[in-house]
This record gives sequence, C-alpha cells and structure tokens, in this order.
Amino acid sequence: MARNPKKQYEDDDGRTIVDMNVEGMRWYQAERKRTARAEARAELQEKIDRGEALTRRETIRYTFYATLAGLTVVAFIGGGTVLFIFLLWLLWH
Repeated sequence: MARNPKKQYEDDDGRTIVDMNVEGMRWYQAERKRTARAEARAELQEKIDRGEALTRRETIRYTFYATLAGLTVVAFIGGGTVLFIFLLWLLWH
C-alpha cells in the first residue's frame, strides 16, 4: 500500500511554529539539542575571542543566571543552618 503524499495547504508558508523534538516521542533526537547548545557556546566563544561586547539582552540574561546561582547557594546554606538549629532545639527539649 503506497503512502499518501503530504497534503499541501493554501495558507502553509513552511515556517515552523513549534519544535516537535519532544522527549518521549519516537522521533526525539537528543543530539539535536546538544549540538544546538554547543553551537551557541562556540558562537559566544568566538565573540569573546574577537573582543566583541555582549548585547544588552545577553548581559541581562547572564546577570540573571549569576544572581540565581548565588541565591541558590545562599538558600542551601541558610536551609542547612535552619535545619541544624532546629535539630539542636529538638535535642535541648
């Protein structure tokens, strides 16, 4: 039995609306995401090697990431401290 050719719609301009590379689907390609990240890193490294400044949006993004990383460390240490004090309080009573 021959497969039907793809349907052609009048309003189809060929653009991709949503990336269908979703984990769990049979056509999922994990390498595609890895290569996209590697390409983005290589492009950023090339910009740094050329001495180009980051764009305003990139500066905001990396500042946000650094702030989140710092808050994660503070939350982890603070949570450990609170837990330690709570355990000491339980032993005191």
